[in-house]
Amino acid sequence: MGKLIAYCGLDCAQCGAYLAKQNNDQALRVKTAAEWKEMLGLDYSPETMNCDSCKGNGELMPQCAECEIRKCATGKSVVNCGACEEFSTCKKINDFIEGAPYVKENLI
Repeated sequence: MGKLIAYCGLDCAQCGAYLAKQNNDQALRVKTAAEWKEMLGLDYSPETMNCDSCKGNGELMPQCAECEIRKCATGKSVVNCGACEEFSTCKKINDFIEGAPYVKENLI
C-alpha cells in the first residue's frame, strides 16, 4: 500500500485505526486502542478504532474529527500543510512537527 498523507503529515496508510477499518480487523482495533492508551494517553475503546482518513468521506477518529490542523487545511483547500504558503510560520503545524518530527518529510 502506498502512502496516504494526512493534512498534518501523518501517513494514514500506516495507522492502526485506518487499517482496522479498511480490513475489518477486530484484533487490530483492540491492539491499536491498547497501544494508543499506553503511548499517547488516549483512552478509546476498540469500537472507535475506525477511520477512513481525514481526507476521506467516511468515519474519523475523534481526535481527527476535532483536529485544528485538519480544519485549517480544509478551510484553505490545501492538499496538506506543506502546500500552504504559511507552512514555515504556522504555529499549529510546527508545534505538531516538534512532537512528531518524522511528519515533516511527508509534508515537504
